[in-house]
Amino acid sequence: MCDILCCLQPKCKISASRKLSLKILLLTRAMEELEAEKAEREEEKVRYLGEKLPPLQFTGLHMDDLQKLCNELHAKTDVVDEEWYDCEAKVIKNNRDINELKLKVQDLGGKFKKPALRKVRVSADEMMRALFGSKNKGSMDLRANLKSVKKEDIKQEKELTMEVGDWRKNVEAMSGMEGRKKMFDAAGGVQ
Repeated sequence: MCDILCCLQPKCKISASRKLSLKILLLTRAMEELEAEKAEREEEKVRYLGEKLPPLQFTGLHMDDLQKLCNELHAKTDVVDEEWYDCEAKVIKNNRDINELKLKVQDLGGKFKKPALRKVRVSADEMMRALFGSKNKGSMDLRANLKSVKKEDIKQEKELTMEVGDWRKNVEAMSGMEGRKKMFDAAGGVQ
């Protein structure tokens, strides 16, 4: 019932100027949110660096103290570089796994469409030219090479299959001395 009522009511349409004004409003709102997100990131970056990297004091330090400070900073940069390398390796591995999983999903989903094949009529001569090139000058009649079968041969084959009867009759007829005599006579032994 509801479907029928929905079909009868006309859909409201928005004018082009209204669409344009809504689009402009959406874009300005998106730009404001992007700027706020960028400022938030900068604040987070400054806060993180303030926690991890206290301000350095160089005034009033002797040469030995400066060398110790440099060695400490060098050790910290080594630790950060190792962490960065580990994170980069994890990201590369995760990207590779994601790509492999995408391929598996595509294979399972069967999204590869087979192209529609066109019907092409090719004569035997054109096929031979395509296969062998121009060296095949004469036309080839494929029907001439076929074996011809006569109707009489077919009738003889049917008669032969009809003559084979019950095998028990043949065994009984050939059993005993009479059967052996018939086989001997049939072979041409006695004339």
